[in-house]
Amino acid sequence: MGIYSRHIFPRLCDRAMRRPEMARLRSELLVDVVGEVLEIGFGTGLNLEHYPEHVRRLSAVDPGEGMGRIGRKRIARSTVEVDHRLAVAESLPFEDDRFDCVVSTWTLCSIPDVRRALSEVYRVLKPGGRFLFLEHGLNDDPCVRRWQHRLTPIQRVLADGCRLDLDVEAVVRGQPFREVEVERFLLEGTPRLLGSMYRGVARK
Repeated sequence: MGIYSRHIFPRLCDRAMRRPEMARLRSELLVDVVGEVLEIGFGTGLNLEHYPEHVRRLSAVDPGEGMGRIGRKRIARSTVEVDHRLAVAESLPFEDDRFDCVVSTWTLCSIPDVRRALSEVYRVLKPGGRFLFLEHGLNDDPCVRRWQHRLTPIQRVLADGCRLDLDVEAVVRGQPFREVEVERFLLEGTPRLLGSMYRGVARK
């Protein structure tokens, strides 16, 4: 992991992801989170202040050391107890059927093997547990899609592995969840290349 990934990109990402409209979307997604909760792609901890008051403990994983340094500062200021682990989503360090909810916000785009990661999410969820996700990805417009495919190699370099052309709904539905609900919308003030949003819940 180079200097850019450890020191520069985490600060750029933290600043970009603090926008008010993103904060509102985080709060809306997390309002119904209950029980034992795991967050994959914890990043710099921007979700922490948006968990409901009844969430007092959280497990979290992220592979980024640079993200973790910023995230630990937020953990120190939070009332939520966080079991924060440096780990990849493709190999979650938890037993089967442990969590009531798994949360992912703007994370799946940067996971190298997203299908394996979602298989791990399914594994660690309790029967009846929910996977809540808020992600950006592939647009419906064929012209926009073509540009997303073309620009993804550049995006991966600039944004530390993030891809523009992930079909989020398809990869979630590719897992054996018994129920999947997905809402599609455009993020306000964001070009369609980056602002094509998927918000949903998948139940085990």
